[in-house]
Amino acid sequence: MHTLTRIRRSMLPALAAGAAFALLAPAGAQEMKLTLKGSDEVPAVTTSAAGSGTITVGSDKSVSGSVTTTGVAGTMAHIHEGAAGANGPVIIPLTKEGSDKWVVPSGSKLTDAQYESFKAGKLYVNVHSAAHPGGEVRAQLKP
Repeated sequence: MHTLTRIRRSMLPALAAGAAFALLAPAGAQEMKLTLKGSDEVPAVTTSAAGSGTITVGSDKSVSGSVTTTGVAGTMAHIHEGAAGANGPVIIPLTKEGSDKWVVPSGSKLTDAQYESFKAGKLYVNVHSAAHPGGEVRAQLKP
């Protein structure tokens, strides 16, 4: 087999994966990798719980993604509107999948005002627990 043909064939899976992502992610989408910590809660929480995940906000104001936690029995999770160091109202409730994964419901969108807050860094995601009903771990969405 010709070397160029082998290279092209070896690249097909990567190209297909990239094309699939391009179809799923809206143009201009901003993907944010998150690390949720108790120290980012307001007030700060001393906990061994942690979380990580990815939230994507599209230029069409669509929101997708999920967070996964460890060391906490989460009771609910949300995306809130609020600056770092401040609490704010729930704008998107997340759906629990399994024991430790929280997913943005399909079709979630920000309003124009919420999108402006997002662009200003004034949205956050947090996971609540029975021990910390106001939130145990949190991460700010930073575009």
